Amino acid sequence: MSTPRTAKPVAGEGISVPRGRMARHTVTLPDTPAPMPASPVTGTVNSDGHSAADRPLMTAHYIRSRIGKICVAITGASPAEMLRNAEDIVRENHFVEFRLDYLPNPVAIIPKVKTFLYERGEVTAVATCRRVATGGKFKGNIAAELEVLEKAAVAGCHLIDIELQTAEHLKPAQMKHLRSRGAALIISYHDFESTKDLDKIFDRIKPFQPEFAKIVSTAKTLTDNVTMMRFLERRRDEAELIGISMGDQGTISRVLGLRAGSVFTFASAHAGEETGAGQIDARTLREAWRIDQIDASTKVYGVVGNPVRHSLSPLMQNMAFRRETVNAVFLPLQTTRLNDLLTLVREVPLHGLAVTMPFKSEILKHLEKTDALSEKIGACNTVVRAQDGKLYGFNTDVAAIVRPLERRLQLKGAKILVLGAGGAGRAAVFGLAEKGAEVFIWNRTAETAKKLARQAKAKTIRKELLAKTSFDVIVNTTPVGMRGVKPVNLLEPNEINARLVFDLVYNPIDTPLIRMAREKGLPVVTGVEMFVHQGARQFEIWTGKPAPEEEMLRVVVHALRQAAGSTERA
Repeated sequence: MSTPRTAKPVAGEGISVPRGRMARHTVTLPDTPAPMPASPVTGTVNSDGHSAADRPLMTAHYIRSRIGKICVAITGASPAEMLRNAEDIVRENHFVEFRLDYLPNPVAIIPKVKTFLYERGEVTAVATCRRVATGGKFKGNIAAELEVLEKAAVAGCHLIDIELQTAEHLKPAQMKHLRSRGAALIISYHDFESTKDLDKIFDRIKPFQPEFAKIVSTAKTLTDNVTMMRFLERRRDEAELIGISMGDQGTISRVLGLRAGSVFTFASAHAGEETGAGQIDARTLREAWRIDQIDASTKVYGVVGNPVRHSLSPLMQNMAFRRETVNAVFLPLQTTRLNDLLTLVREVPLHGLAVTMPFKSEILKHLEKTDALSEKIGACNTVVRAQDGKLYGFNTDVAAIVRPLERRLQLKGAKILVLGAGGAGRAAVFGLAEKGAEVFIWNRTAETAKKLARQAKAKTIRKELLAKTSFDVIVNTTPVGMRGVKPVNLLEPNEINARLVFDLVYNPIDTPLIRMAREKGLPVVTGVEMFVHQGARQFEIWTGKPAPEEEMLRVVVHALRQAAGSTERA
């Protein structure tokens, strides 16, 4: 049990508010059984009869002195489950949000929250009871929401979060009464559809003079993150701002928003317990993306494509950056439009890209120069942004496909079937043909396969001939079998006639093609080997340092095994 908190004067109280900032209300922490201080901070008495003197002033300055960069959202289907989850989280994270609206009867947990906070003076807590009408789960009306939040404030929660729409419905007397309960106020706004005029929303919040203003939009494009971060940079001196973009495209704002001016960001307690679309669990934010170390000099890299939600490139590259003490962060950049990406590259700016489908060929025309290999095969998977802002391209796919096969057989004269004719398919066909292999291409769009065959001096093959033809190697370069991609059978078992099967898909390790090959007793090469090899070469191009390839392999395999175990348990 932690030592009970006693009220102490807060360093910096009485500091003048910087010009242009919101005025700060003087509110106090709620009454708890803590001893009375020798010299009280204020002599006011709350309407419930408790003295506000036994808590320090609850200013934004005081809150900021207590919190870190991550507020972890705590959920639970019952008070007991929510408290268990809180007990688990506060061992590592002392700043939490109780999502009271997740409970059927939020008032029931309030006495337990009071005891929890009384015993853990190091914990700072936000109470949220968001109504269904404003995107939460609480089915009560505004009056019921206010009752829950008032009780939470009196119980010891340091902040209460109400929606702008709720605040705008309150009478001045209701707002005054709410603020008298002792907690600092967050007024928040959530747009679950898009990113619109953020300044206009902020201007609606300002008249309420909350200690914190929270604006959450939904990123439909990568550049919506730029809109959010530019807003934070523009208005950060006027208030204590929290700014986040939700959705798969909003990851950038969750990681980089802090250096743009967001006071903190929100995280889930664990993967699968998200309270907002695209929310990231606290451990990933802290360990994989090193959010506590990101500053103005941190270089930003990313993997671009569609889909990249399940890509392990961020995990692998961020581990390598940490291992080699490189001040950089690597993010997933999911988009369907290359122009969206190019705006992000220019505005953030991004220092390098790992390019995946469907952009490996399309990006070439936007590069200042490429290496000879990228130019030859017409596909680039690695981009570097030079100091002059120009983009240069490289291809690390070819070596990552060829070398695993060279370790296992003589490629000269080998008969190899390549499935697919996209960026990775082009790398495989050109690379293997250059080594003297007899390469056959099968692609669902026959004309694309024929064009590639002409360019690389390879051959095409019709689907009906696969069951009658034997190969030394079958190489899958399509996304079929990838986690998150609709499952289909690329080949039937009777069409897998080869001495060796190589699937470039690495997540999961055991793809449908790999499983069918093993069932036939065939040796296989999984995509992990190729994935780590090409990623290591990318790291070296970006940083000029040797890649910690063994550690990169270890972290990827560990993550894939964990994911496979979770799937089996589910």
